This record gives sequence, structure tokens and C-alpha cells, in this order.
Amino acid sequence: MRFDVITLFPEVIESYSAHSIIGRAVRNKIISIKAHQLRNFSKRKWKQVDDRPYGGGPGMVLDAATLLHAVDKVRKGRKVPVIITSAAGKQFTNADAKNFAKKHQQLIIIAGHYEGIDARVTKALKAKEYSVGPYILTGGEVPAMVIIDSIARQKKGVLGKFESLEEGRVSSPEVYTRPEVLSYKGKKYRVPKVLLSGNHAKINEWKKSRRQK
Repeated sequence: MRFDVITLFPEVIESYSAHSIIGRAVRNKIISIKAHQLRNFSKRKWKQVDDRPYGGGPGMVLDAATLLHAVDKVRKGRKVPVIITSAAGKQFTNADAKNFAKKHQQLIIIAGHYEGIDARVTKALKAKEYSVGPYILTGGEVPAMVIIDSIARQKKGVLGKFESLEEGRVSSPEVYTRPEVLSYKGKKYRVPKVLLSGNHAKINEWKKSRRQK
């Protein structure tokens, strides 16, 4: 699957996508991630990509013409869905991630910035606006990578073992490893006895109870 991110800060996307599980998936050619510098698509003097908002208000707004030109160039005539990261958008969920992973082989993400994006971009592209939580961030690059990460891990082979998807196995927010007894500042912290019992039915029951808390 291919992800194209249109952004003012491509180095943020490139850094994240070069490491850990996502980086391995890129190197193994299971997914590809390309960050496009928005300024490269500007036809304005000094490669400007923003302007003052009509009606007044603080900050600057990313202009529609540059963004639409960028998407057209990245699409190359193909029908590719577009996501815009926005604090005002619908919260992105794991169900959304599964849906995109199943239905699409390419996705364009516009990383919002400043005071936002000219609203006509969303209308013209029939784009979907998403946030990644009930809070506001300084830019759309982190949300873009959150969305990419959550979609990419749904693709077979990205996690190494597909059964490693947490939603597909009996998991728990509480996990333990050696030593069995941990001493810290005069106190002893023990692994729950059920995990040492070897009784898999009871262990799975305990894990389910932890998930429900």
C-alpha cells in the first residue's frame, strides 16, 4: 500500500517512516511512504502557500490552489482517496484503519497547518477530515503518521506475524516478564500467580478480566 503525505515538513514524515516496524515494512516493500513538500507545488512568488483568512482572524490559511495542484500531481489521473488532518474532523478509529487497509492501495494525506486549510479543498476533493483525538496539535504531521501507522499495521506482513494484531488475540493491558519477584525501594512486586500456573484457560480468563477494567 502506498501513502503520499503533502506537508510543509516532509522531514518529520521521513524520519518516522525510516524506523521501527514501519521502517521495516517500507524496506520490505509491503508499504511505501512518500512525503511531498507543499511549497514545490506553489505557482506563487517565493513559493508562498498561505494567505490571510477572509473575514479576518488570527494566523494564516493554506491556500486552495496550491493544495489542489499538489493532489492532482500526486494522483496522476488516478482515483485516490484524500484525507485531511484537522482538529475539527471526525476522530479516526481502528475501524477506519481497517476499512482503508481493505479497500485502498493508495492514500493521500494532507497535513494541515497554521490556522487550517481553505475549506474549498475538502469540497473539491470530496476529502475526509480526521482528527486523532480530542485535542489540538501544532501541525498535521503527527496525526498523519498516526493514521499511516494504524492503517499499515492492518496489512499482512507489517507486524511480522499477522496474529500479533492486538484486536485479534486474547491480550491484556497488564504484561509481566522476569524476574518473578521484583524488589524496588524495599518493596517486592510479584507476577500474578495465575500467570505462573500453566493453566491456559485460567490465564485467558484473567487476561479478559484485565481488558474489561
